[in-house]
Amino acid sequence: MTPPPGAEPPPATRPGPPARSWKRRAGRRGPRLWPALAAPGTLWILALFAVPFYAVAAVAFGYTDPIFNSPVPEWDPRYWDLTAFGEIVRRSLYGDLQPVFLRTLLYVGAALAVCVLLGYPVAYYLARHAGRRRGLLLALVLAPWWINYITRMLAWLNLLQDDGYVNDLLLFTHIVSEPVRWLSGNPYTVVLALIYGYIPFFIVPLYSTLDRVDERLLEAARDLGCSGRRAFWHVTLPLSRHGLMTASAVTALPMFGDYYTNTLVSGSPTTTMVGNQIEFYLLGGTRKELGASLVLLLSALLMALMAYYLIASRRAETDLT
Repeated sequence: MTPPPGAEPPPATRPGPPARSWKRRAGRRGPRLWPALAAPGTLWILALFAVPFYAVAAVAFGYTDPIFNSPVPEWDPRYWDLTAFGEIVRRSLYGDLQPVFLRTLLYVGAALAVCVLLGYPVAYYLARHAGRRRGLLLALVLAPWWINYITRMLAWLNLLQDDGYVNDLLLFTHIVSEPVRWLSGNPYTVVLALIYGYIPFFIVPLYSTLDRVDERLLEAARDLGCSGRRAFWHVTLPLSRHGLMTASAVTALPMFGDYYTNTLVSGSPTTTMVGNQIEFYLLGGTRKELGASLVLLLSALLMALMAYYLIASRRAETDLT
């Protein structure tokens, strides 16, 4: 089409690059860029996890020096001796370590159940009803992390002594007729201490999940005639299942290896957990290869639980999509 007489011709334009050229350039940089960015984290994991874990395995599958009675790690897997590890497995299934494992499972299960009963309402309130007080309440939930864990447990020792404030209150209200011996091998004290120490680990990830639940889904449920209770059971709870599993895993896994909580609030053989046995073999005993083998056995148990969590989380994501 020719321009009308007297009109200036349109300026010549240079053809630009294709619209997807930046994607091709990013794709060419991707194979080199992302491995380079992941390299520091990979080296960090290898240095602080894989290497120490291999050192524990070398001690567990090594031997004991007959003269100095000290463990001699075997770094070559071809010469590993599985005698100590087999002994730990047998004792854990049929011997004296079986009650220790069962006790650990019982304590962790009871503590996790109470964390669910107490932590879910707190996380739900923070995500849905806290309003302007949300930041303050969330800071109060995180406040125990600002103080050293052992320091907080030592404060509880003063409260739970036979003449402490807790017994004074129970005696004053006539709930008990004599002081409760909280710190003398009482399993309830160990469970309560685990709850107190780890419940923030449960609340924070669950709150993060509940806070991301779309309000429009709840409004749609109410528009369809659901009450607040039914909307919670059929919308909020299913959508928070992944966060509930994450919070449970983050809370329960460190409980299995905990030893200082039991040592501080009980210190009795009747409440010994797996972590206490590991501490005994590695720090107080002479057969450190048994302690290292117990570390490997506990790690295998935790890896199995972690694998179940990952599979269940993947199934939950698939069901939601």
